[in-house]
Amino acid sequence: MSRPIRAILAALPVLLATLVLTSGALAGHVDEGHATAKQVVDNPYGLDALWAQGDFVSKGTLIILALMSMASWYILIVKLVEQSRMMRHAKAAAAGFWKAASVADGARLLDETSPFRFVATSGIEAAQHHEGSLTEKIDLHTWVTMSIQRAVGEIVSELQGGLAVLATVGSTAPFVGLFGTVWGIYHALTAIGIAGQAAIDKVAGPVGEALIMTAFGLAVAVPAVLGYNLLVRRNKLVAERVRAFAADLHAVLLAGANGSGNGLRVVR
Repeated sequence: MSRPIRAILAALPVLLATLVLTSGALAGHVDEGHATAKQVVDNPYGLDALWAQGDFVSKGTLIILALMSMASWYILIVKLVEQSRMMRHAKAAAAGFWKAASVADGARLLDETSPFRFVATSGIEAAQHHEGSLTEKIDLHTWVTMSIQRAVGEIVSELQGGLAVLATVGSTAPFVGLFGTVWGIYHALTAIGIAGQAAIDKVAGPVGEALIMTAFGLAVAVPAVLGYNLLVRRNKLVAERVRAFAADLHAVLLAGANGSGNGLRVVR
């Protein structure tokens, strides 16, 4: 290998190092320039511009999506708290109710807001007031069963309250956002027709607003759907606890009515 070639090869690492340092410095200057430009130039196509330049349809769509989002989050939080409280009542009923001397004493041990106390009280009242002129035509087993089932049905119906709102929000919010998208594209086409040319500044704003509407619709719908599925699953767990308690209570009440045990005193 000749001497000039060896000299060039020896100088290559120095040249590469110099190029790397130079490119890094240039990139730093470019990034500083972009950062300065971003600080100076405002975004004319952001959310503020959407609200400031939007008409009553665009603003109304945003308000509807905001209300749907607040309603879904409120219901989700309230139902989660309610389910957690009912699970605590279930643990209290399993721990103390069946150790009481009678059904009435066990019901008094439960909290007044406990759904398990409501079921127990309904069963006791059904067993005690079976001597009426109309209800006496129904045997005690059927009457107590119907009363306990009605109490369980009321509790399950209360558990399902608000889920319809989450299902409605989850299914309709994407379409509300899509309506805003269609409205924004309509304005984009109108701006192009008035300008007589498809300039980027005439298209970017309305199309960007349309995409924001779509994103809002999805952002509202996804938490509502996930929250609905979560609440339905937790409702099934709570309902199973209530039905199991009602079945055991039904057996105890019938045993007491048949003479195997007593304790159907009025709960005060």
